[in-house]
Amino acid sequence: MSKEILESKKKIVDEIKSKYKDAKSVIFVNYKGINVAQDTKLRKDFREKSVEYKIYKNRLIKIALDELGIKDYDPTFLEGSTSVAFGKDEVGAASVLFNTMKDVKCLEAKFGIINGEVVDSAKIEALSKIPSKEVLIAQLLCMLNAPVSQLARTLDAIAKKEA
Repeated sequence: MSKEILESKKKIVDEIKSKYKDAKSVIFVNYKGINVAQDTKLRKDFREKSVEYKIYKNRLIKIALDELGIKDYDPTFLEGSTSVAFGKDEVGAASVLFNTMKDVKCLEAKFGIINGEVVDSAKIEALSKIPSKEVLIAQLLCMLNAPVSQLARTLDAIAKKEA
């Protein structure tokens, strides 16, 4: 193997490790059978959720995971076609993937790493059903605001009765 090829592979391994360190969730996807239009839409949806999505060689993924000390996954998951989604939050990548999987039956979540913990596809699917952080904050604010609003309406009704 030439020195240039070896150096380019080392750069790719370093890229994978760097993206892993910056991500809160990493999902490994079997994309075999997806067509160009479906892939384009998937990539667009990932970008909208600030998720980086790339295809890497399984061998380079394995080297990167080994160098990161991650060994709790089934090595058979790194066979066949593998793409990787690096999410800046825990649920963004999972929700995009599983929403797309409803229409694109050939996509499959192999496994993931969420906040450093290796998880199976069932846990990734469960994460995909959790609303985004912004939605959860809005729901919390509505719940906190409801008693104050009810109190204001009650006091207003009492004031109108006495007038």
